[in-house]
Amino acid sequence: MDTAIRIPGTGIRLGVDSILGLIPVLGDASGALIGLAIVNEARKLGVPKHKMARMLVNVGVDTALGSIPLLGDVFDIYFKSHRRNVQLILDHFEADDESADRRYN
Repeated sequence: MDTAIRIPGTGIRLGVDSILGLIPVLGDASGALIGLAIVNEARKLGVPKHKMARMLVNVGVDTALGSIPLLGDVFDIYFKSHRRNVQLILDHFEADDESADRRYN
C-alpha cells in the first residue's frame, strides 16, 4: 500500500495509497478504510489496545492531513501509515517471541 513503486534515481517509494490520495475525498476515504481493515486484523490477532489506539491515530493523521489538496499528496508519500501499522503488529509479535524465548531458555 505504501512502498510498491520506487521513483527512479531517488530513495522515494510510494504505493497505491499515495496514488489513491490524488483522487479528492474518495481516495483518502479508501485509504482510511484499508487502514481500518489493518487495525481490525490487529484486533483479531490480539494486539493490545494501546497499540491499536496508536494505529488508529496513524490512520486518522493520514486521513486528515492526506485530505489537504497538494500538501496532503506530498504528506502521503512520506508518512506511510499502513507500513507503520503493520510494523506495530510485527513488533508486538517479535516482543512476544523474545519473552517466550527467555521463559523457556
